[in-house]
Amino acid sequence: MKNISKFKVDKTILIPIILFAIISILTLYGANSILPSHMDDLVIKQMMWYVAGFIIAYLIMTIGNSWIYRITWFLYGIGVVALIGLFFFGVNINDATCWYEIKGIGTIQPSEFMKIILIITNATLIAKFNEDFPNPSLREELYFLIKIGLVVLVPSVLTFMQPDTGVVLIYLLITLVMLFVSGIRYRWFAILFGIIGVMIALVLGVYFISQDLFIKIFGTSFFLRVDRILDWSNQSGFQLENSLSAIGSAGLFGHGWNTNPIYFPEAQTDFIFAVFSSHFGFIGSVLLLALIAFFDIRLIMMAVKTNKLINKYIIAGVAGMLIYQQIQNIGMTFGFLPITGITLPFISYGGSSLLSYMLAMGLIFNISNENMRYTN
Repeated sequence: MKNISKFKVDKTILIPIILFAIISILTLYGANSILPSHMDDLVIKQMMWYVAGFIIAYLIMTIGNSWIYRITWFLYGIGVVALIGLFFFGVNINDATCWYEIKGIGTIQPSEFMKIILIITNATLIAKFNEDFPNPSLREELYFLIKIGLVVLVPSVLTFMQPDTGVVLIYLLITLVMLFVSGIRYRWFAILFGIIGVMIALVLGVYFISQDLFIKIFGTSFFLRVDRILDWSNQSGFQLENSLSAIGSAGLFGHGWNTNPIYFPEAQTDFIFAVFSSHFGFIGSVLLLALIAFFDIRLIMMAVKTNKLINKYIIAGVAGMLIYQQIQNIGMTFGFLPITGITLPFISYGGSSLLSYMLAMGLIFNISNENMRYTN
């Protein structure tokens, strides 16, 4: 255990998180009039999730990253077992079995925590490989990539079967970003992208040849998600059309907090940025984007300054995960990217996602503490 009284918290990371929490709670409260009646307590729940999240971050800071790195495979095993358990004990919501229901608490989504576990596992494997093979041959890199691939494949298949394709994409992107930072030969990325391209082509080929066959292979829920992604440029969709109307009519300063002239579904999660923009207008949106950009840049700068390789890979994985989700969520709000159901980190409502982000922040706080002690 670490002496937490001597812990140095990076305020340039902590303050944006606190601001995200305030923005999230205010936006959710302001969206109350367009939310279903059974969601009246979302603000209270989000506040509770944030309190629990800060407690988790504090516990991670107390334990220290070194201890967590030592139990990497134990954590990975728990994550895989939790994903398998969904097929027996999970609850089905919107044709997807991604959650456990815990009485008195709500639903817990294991795949959200698996993202962080995968970052830790990948970082441990990459750091050990670079330590064991300072100048690896092509064969040594190939064996290493196969090992990493198998580690990612297991949770990806289990999550895909739920189905939750959005999280599978995040698994893959996290891994690609971490491998890019690891220093392996770039030619492997051309091969990896080629393999991914072939897989996507096969899936789309089945979709266009026979949609009945597609549904038999992948299931109705996955079919609907692919169908929505392929049709994302059709702006007649109710969610996207109303989201653009809410943002476009907000002007410079917005319609005002707690004023929602236009209704659209999933305002608390997928389209939380549209709600914020509707309330606070162009000026508010620019300020929020600036805050997000500042936070991301601070993470990238921390990765550059970090000397310990495993810490560098942890930051790369966390930053890659957050930046991708930010771009995807905000992009789909404006119709630039397909609607995938990926939420806006720290802002959208969500217990499992928020707890997983705060778990990641606990790791980041430990790394920043090490960096500040090393430089001072």
